[in-house]
Amino acid sequence: MIFETHAHYDDEAFDPDREELLSSMKEAGIGTIVNACASVDGMKDTIALMEKYPFIYGAVGVHPDDADKMTEDTIKEIRSLSRHKKTVAIGEIGLDYYWHKEKEEHLLQQQMFRAQMEIAREEKLPFMIHSREAAEDTLTIVREYMRSGMYGGIIHCFSYGKEMAREYLNMGLYLGIGGVITFKNARKLKEVVAYAPLSQLVLETDSPYLSPEPNRGKRNSSLNLPYVAKAIAEIKGITCEEVIQETEKNAKLLLRI
Repeated sequence: MIFETHAHYDDEAFDPDREELLSSMKEAGIGTIVNACASVDGMKDTIALMEKYPFIYGAVGVHPDDADKMTEDTIKEIRSLSRHKKTVAIGEIGLDYYWHKEKEEHLLQQQMFRAQMEIAREEKLPFMIHSREAAEDTLTIVREYMRSGMYGGIIHCFSYGKEMAREYLNMGLYLGIGGVITFKNARKLKEVVAYAPLSQLVLETDSPYLSPEPNRGKRNSSLNLPYVAKAIAEIKGITCEEVIQETEKNAKLLLRI
């Protein structure tokens, strides 16, 4: 069965048909989904999904876009929710300099990234990292924490080149591969997937975002993951079934499901 390591089914894009869509997953070959928190206010929605659907697990944390909304109470809430029986990771956390250009914003994001990495270490959970136009700073912080005892993690929606991939792979981390791998202009990511061992790749969608070809531009969902598996299989010269089986094994090993 396909293991979806990163989706946002709490997003309002799914309000019209969330229950119908999620109820169709098993029949479509989707066995497990991890719903990743993004906003300060979204954590309770992820918990609700985890508690309603047996096949949905959760990652709790706050996206760097919301770093300025975080308080000490937010950190306490993440720590508390990390102890839920179906919480499998801290995420999605990290750095995003695409929309945030000021030095003060970068420093605040780094502070909140470190605070959440501390929770991952102390609660013995893997992490799910978002990094956009912040390659060096993200790598610096991940290196810092991996030296001091961590429990693995995924570089979500990996978007950098082969040299950066090598750094993360050498630390034993996993790369999250989604719909972008199907895009014609994704040469850099295709090189990374060719280089990376299948044993360190996991499937994800980032739903409702980043739909693969042939559905690019439409709302994404886990039902599109076969397109991602097919693209990886073609690059690796193996079958889709091998990609699905190995990435499911990888995700279950990392997330202890």
